Amino acid sequence: MPIVFVVLIRSLISFFALLALVRLMGKQQMAEMTFFDYVVGITIGSIASTISVEVNQNLFSTTVGMAVWALLAILLALLSLHNVWIRKVVEGEAIIVIKNGKIQEDQLKKARISLDDLIAQLRMQGVFDLSDVEFALFEANGKLSIQKKSQKQPLTPADLNLPTQYKGLPTTLISDGKLLTDALKALSLSRSWLHFQLQKQNIQDFSQVSLAQLDTTGNLFVDLQGDNQYYIIPTGNGKEA
Repeated sequence: MPIVFVVLIRSLISFFALLALVRLMGKQQMAEMTFFDYVVGITIGSIASTISVEVNQNLFSTTVGMAVWALLAILLALLSLHNVWIRKVVEGEAIIVIKNGKIQEDQLKKARISLDDLIAQLRMQGVFDLSDVEFALFEANGKLSIQKKSQKQPLTPADLNLPTQYKGLPTTLISDGKLLTDALKALSLSRSWLHFQLQKQNIQDFSQVSLAQLDTTGNLFVDLQGDNQYYIIPTGNGKEA
């Protein structure tokens, strides 16, 4: 068999085996991955590429090796859910680098983070003055979490005892010109109701709409196809808290 067909078949096997293993390992955003998760992912990807192009390598044994790495990652993730010690070993733990407004130099050294790196991370969080910070922690995924001093925190409606309206997730009713009938049914709305709302802005057909979303205050956001303008149409179908 020509080598190109061998590579093609091995690549297909590698691709779908990797897809299945990734689905088994679960969803995790890159921003939330620990360094260990990242290394495991790179290793599994490297084995998958070996299966694809290293035609001298045994296909079955290499695939088993990739599966073992994935299954061990799944096993550790499951054990970490139920055992604090394993979770600390595998994922690490947060390191407090600013405590009660004071920089913890020993903790910075422990985390091998320079003062310049700390200041840069604070700037990325919108903090340009160290005196504004009460606590700062480097999380296990390498991100910096901060708590500003109470006098530096923004006011909220709750601080001022102001009433607020319920605001939940908007519901998409039209996407790329296609009416989502299940979304309409979930809101107990009809096709004719939506058509009536669109006609308020002289929109005659659903295919003219790129995106239409109904928010929980009863406003219908409508973005037209192409470079046409968008509209916000009050419908009176808001939800109460």
